[in-house]
Amino acid sequence: MPIAGTHALIYSPEAEAVRDFFRDVLEYENIDAGGGWLIFALPPCDIGVHPSDGSTQHEFSFQCDDIESTMAELVEKGVEFPGPPIDHGYGPHTYIKLAGGV
Repeated sequence: MPIAGTHALIYSPEAEAVRDFFRDVLEYENIDAGGGWLIFALPPCDIGVHPSDGSTQHEFSFQCDDIESTMAELVEKGVEFPGPPIDHGYGPHTYIKLAGGV
């Protein structure tokens, strides 16, 4: 298959603040595609496709080796979490709310 990569888009009414989060908090490498449109290099990723009841929903997940220490580091950078990690049998997870309700 000739597909060599993917490109994900996040839409937000506060796009600049979301870009700031990826650049300043997560410290992802990026290039400016012009006019402040930052394109971020991401670590390896995968995609899962789940059934739905007809509605559509999309999630963007970050993976780490130690969720507690990662959360502590992000809290120091001003990130807020809704509570401690939850484990539903596939590993602990939590949520981050990005600017604009993302």
